[in-house]
Amino acid sequence: MDDSRYALIIANDDYQEGGLQKLTSPAADAEALAEVLGNPRIGGFQVNIVRNEPSYVVRSRIEDFFAERRTGDTLLLHFSCHGLKSESGELFFAAPDTRPKRLKATGIASGFVQDCMADTRAGTTVLFLDCCYGGAFSPGTVARAAGDVHALENFAGEKLGRGGRGWAVVTASDSMEYAFEGARLADEGNPQPSIFTSALVSGLATGEADRNEDGRVSLNELYDYVHNRVVQENRNQNPRCKSDLQGDLYLARSDRRRLVPQPLPERFRAALASEEVLIRLGAVTELRSRMQHTDPAIAAGAHAALTEVARNDIQTVAEEAARALDAVRITPDPATLRFDPVYQHAVPPLRHVRLLGPPLARNCTPRTDSDRLHATPSGDGLDVTLDTADPGPVTGGILLKGYAGEAVIHVEAEVRPAADTVPPEPPPQPPHPPPEPPHLPPVPDPPPPTPPPEPPPRPVSPHQPTGLKAYRAPAIAVAALAAAIASLAIGIKAAVEAARLAQAGETWVNLQDHLARESTRDLVVCLVLAVVSLILLGASRYDLRTSPGLYGRQRAAATGLLNWSAKVLALPVCVLAVLAVIAVMIAARVG
Repeated sequence: MDDSRYALIIANDDYQEGGLQKLTSPAADAEALAEVLGNPRIGGFQVNIVRNEPSYVVRSRIEDFFAERRTGDTLLLHFSCHGLKSESGELFFAAPDTRPKRLKATGIASGFVQDCMADTRAGTTVLFLDCCYGGAFSPGTVARAAGDVHALENFAGEKLGRGGRGWAVVTASDSMEYAFEGARLADEGNPQPSIFTSALVSGLATGEADRNEDGRVSLNELYDYVHNRVVQENRNQNPRCKSDLQGDLYLARSDRRRLVPQPLPERFRAALASEEVLIRLGAVTELRSRMQHTDPAIAAGAHAALTEVARNDIQTVAEEAARALDAVRITPDPATLRFDPVYQHAVPPLRHVRLLGPPLARNCTPRTDSDRLHATPSGDGLDVTLDTADPGPVTGGILLKGYAGEAVIHVEAEVRPAADTVPPEPPPQPPHPPPEPPHLPPVPDPPPPTPPPEPPPRPVSPHQPTGLKAYRAPAIAVAALAAAIASLAIGIKAAVEAARLAQAGETWVNLQDHLARESTRDLVVCLVLAVVSLILLGASRYDLRTSPGLYGRQRAAATGLLNWSAKVLALPVCVLAVLAVIAVMIAARVG
């Protein structure tokens, strides 16, 4: 595609004239379309947006857009605004300062746009009109004009283009039809693109408009895709197209490039044609490995050959080929997506689906059967997002289609209304008490005798527990520390005794006999006491953690210090005792 590609998007939604209703979708139309057209991986256009500018500014920007172009340029102009007609039937596009009774002075005439398109030297010009011209409107729609205007008739073919590859005009609706903004657009706090522009953006961004999967989206493919999507969503709206093009006009790139298998080398073809069954089975085994190749074209050539073998060879060879083909089927993980409930207009949630298997099994294109689901290739799989514009359950599927077959990802989600939480009703007010009747002051009774005051009970602090339970964890901690100290003492005693005998010049036989009898016994006792200490400090810690209200802050801190001391002593002693026992056993065996 040519590098010289330019797009101008006119979006008008705020009108000064009281007779022109404010629109919600043009701003979202401009942002969404500019993003996809300006993406270098998709449209590759240099995009400019003119939003809510006066009519004279819009006319100036349009004339500048078409002027001083070259024959290799491709120009795309998009209108999203009110469409009006004069008494003579001429079509005008409304700007914020447009007055319906002064259209020639304050509107943008379709004839002016047509003259600019006719005078440009650009090789190709495309005009998208997301306007409506109808006078009857159904519930859920927003009127954009009134009257009967045949939009395409305002752009005469003989007056467009002075050469080059040609021109095209695509309208969201025509004649007595009207362009829907959609029920989801009623909330101006979160406007979404109109049905027509939304279909344009979706077809280009996802590549679904690339019907022949040649890696490019032509104007004809895009129009067919948009027409089907719009009519499917709203049967009362019928997009139209008029063009005079030489060859195909490609508006965007696509990731949906059809995989062309690479032919097999001669040795594989000869092996598959052999009359020997074992040779053909060997060829099947080699082709199974070839399907794991990192180049999908090479793997696809092996896949095509194995498919032919599975259809036409004898049962033994055909079954082996079928098993090899089954190993490269498209396998999404997970095969079912369940989104957590989200609220309307929330940030669209994203889930990643991995595609398992070799490159050939991962070489596939996703197609969703719901406008509210979007799947985009990413890394080792797909990123699936959910449109949260409309409330209600969302159930659908994502069809994965590739050279290795097809698979479906089932999707379940729920979008809850933004006003799902109803404010609680104010608590009922108690009825006003009836006014008390006037009464005479009562005669006071004689006061009862006052009993002697009792001493107040002694307050018990919630942080100062009483009873034996309050000393349970500290007592266990003391026992743990005692066992650790005893273990350390016995270990030191055994080591000192062994060192004394060695220093006294005892023979190896006597020293070995002492190790076998005395040291082994001491080391075992040392090890047991160390283990007991660790068990006790664990019990003390567990009691502190599960009964925090039973101990005061100071008592808990003291218990923690005791546990820490026991751990510092018992843990090294336990490890050293184990090593010493092993050493003694080895020394005894060597002797």
